Amino acid sequence: MEGFKKFLLRGNLVELAVAVVIGAAFGALVTTLVSSFITPLIAAIGGQPDFASLYFTVNGSKFTYGVFLNALISFLIIAAVVYFLVVSPVAKLIDRANRNKEATERDCPACLSEIPVKATRCKYCTTEVTPTA
Repeated sequence: MEGFKKFLLRGNLVELAVAVVIGAAFGALVTTLVSSFITPLIAAIGGQPDFASLYFTVNGSKFTYGVFLNALISFLIIAAVVYFLVVSPVAKLIDRANRNKEATERDCPACLSEIPVKATRCKYCTTEVTPTA
């Protein structure tokens, strides 16, 4: 029982649970945004007031492709928000943090494998290289 308690109280698990809950709430918010604002905006241009009502039938089976269009628009909005507000800024922060780090490896001029900066011989192709300061 103690191990299970430690597992539940680990930081990563709690952070993941919070992320899932916030993600679900954000997904519901974006779905509402799409059905309340984006779809009517597109309808003002295209004339269809609600994509959810779009469907076709084959042998009595109803295929609601309008619901799929609403979900697709929601997905694209969520993907754009995640990319522009999370992925891109984090990548810039990582690049900025790595910019000031001192290089510990370099490429061998003969085989282009990564070798330590102070190496005098490549550990892959055994070519002699001049060490860098």
